[in-house]
Amino acid sequence: MTSTAFSIGEDFAVRRLGFGAMHLSTEPGPARETSLAVARRAVELGVTLIDTAYLYGGGANEELLAEALHPYPEGLLVTTKVGVARTGPGGEWKLDGRPAVLRDQVEQALRRLRVERIELLQLHRVDPDTPLADQVGTLRDLRTEGKIGRIGLSEVTAGQLDEARRITDIASVQNRYNLLDREHEPVLAACEAAGIAFLPWRTVAWGESGAHPEVTAIAAELDATPTQVALAWLLAHSPVVLPIPGTARIDHLEENLVADRLDLLPEHRERLDHLSGAPA
Repeated sequence: MTSTAFSIGEDFAVRRLGFGAMHLSTEPGPARETSLAVARRAVELGVTLIDTAYLYGGGANEELLAEALHPYPEGLLVTTKVGVARTGPGGEWKLDGRPAVLRDQVEQALRRLRVERIELLQLHRVDPDTPLADQVGTLRDLRTEGKIGRIGLSEVTAGQLDEARRITDIASVQNRYNLLDREHEPVLAACEAAGIAFLPWRTVAWGESGAHPEVTAIAAELDATPTQVALAWLLAHSPVVLPIPGTARIDHLEENLVADRLDLLPEHRERLDHLSGAPA
């Protein structure tokens, strides 16, 4: 039986199957009301890890989650990301890991999420124009000040992870990874060796997994959906994987959250293991 729980940073236990809030609409109107309902339903269904970011609407996604869920239930971890800002030449989004920018974004996230400490704060991307030591060092200092509980990274290489770990403890890594896209397998291996949570995004390859005949066949054998099979494979693939599938629909949310009750047989896992890079 695949374990359904994991302790991030070895001290914050969450359900391994979480929820990514990126797709939730923040514009006023019926779509926003649906987004509020989806976030609340996720918690009702036992989700204890919700992922957001400043980039998602310039903080609007964080505000939406606070409106939906604050005061937060005990044990709920809402993680956000910083390090992308509208500081390009024309005010466009760009990677920006300068210490002053990171500090400001953390302060604003604290306000929007209505918390005194962000239990898991992730660097959205490594800014190539700012030394990694300055970026991670700033987050380390914010943790020392009590504004961050744990530090994570996103879209990093194994080398960058190793460099960051020489500066401070890293609790999580959030990289693109799914059944058909395993480019970051070396990063996952590094996380597994160190007991670091690995939060894959684009968990079901945006529908491509469901179009693969082998995935479809296994889903039929298990009386499940291809999406559930893809998520169940992630959970079975490594004990440190914490998928965060996102959706703006309650029916899709409910479909996703059944995946951690789906037991793949060894033969199913073997068939799925061989799919990486295989044409559909």
